[in-house]
Amino acid sequence: MTDEQAQVQPSGVWATAVGVARVRALETERDNALFRDPLARAFATAGGLWPSSPPPGDEVARRRRRAVSFSIVIRTKFLDDLLQEASASGVRQVVLLGAGMDSRAFRMDWPQGTRLFEVDTAAPLDFKAAVLRQERAVARCERITVAVDLREDWPGALAAAGHDPAAPTMWIAEGLLIYLPEDAVELLLARISTRSAPGSRMGLTLGSRGVIERFGADAAPGSAASMWLSEMPHDPVSRLAGHGWDAESHTLRERAAAYGRPISTPPQREELPGGLISAIRP
Repeated sequence: MTDEQAQVQPSGVWATAVGVARVRALETERDNALFRDPLARAFATAGGLWPSSPPPGDEVARRRRRAVSFSIVIRTKFLDDLLQEASASGVRQVVLLGAGMDSRAFRMDWPQGTRLFEVDTAAPLDFKAAVLRQERAVARCERITVAVDLREDWPGALAAAGHDPAAPTMWIAEGLLIYLPEDAVELLLARISTRSAPGSRMGLTLGSRGVIERFGADAAPGSAASMWLSEMPHDPVSRLAGHGWDAESHTLRERAAAYGRPISTPPQREELPGGLISAIRP
């Protein structure tokens, strides 16, 4: 990476993508890792978050960071599985909304003919491109970047990049919706739905009910939690049914147990519909 590229530092919401890369790099080093992300460490290093060291803070803050990191690992595995299921069903278009430092185009096996669109603003895509060049990374599918703000006409930009709404699409919105106000979440879902042919699929992660109060109320300025805006609706399955999707919700506790990483502590509150969402367009 050149000196000029090294001076480009993550900022704002997209800086959280580098933090996610750090979590994925730590998971990759585990003997029993739920996934392997060989590029995660390079992204974290370029963003100044590697070598990894525990940030300062009291025990409550450390527990919160561990909880967030754990949720990132479980949601990554959850969405990896959904993508593999979509590919097995014949879906050959994938759209990552708010792609950040996602490296699935490089680390997963894709059937021939798969086109993967990464939609994000120019800054994270440029940062990512510099790291990918440095690592000489080669995508395992046709990877197409779409530089556009999701508050703008991203459907038009996606169409111009070659997305075909007449063919089934696998949509992923990972760690994204919590940073959008509720009206923007609704607009995003509506836009996805109008561009989803029958057989399309979707994987979403939503902030659980009460998470902003628990994590964001006293969050440090500039931290991820300080930028959270929306939580999961009371009935996400019905919300998506209104957009024409057959959806299922899964709790973090349920998925963690299925992956051999059970949460040992009992739930501190009533278990509500989960924030890991899978959906199919009939």
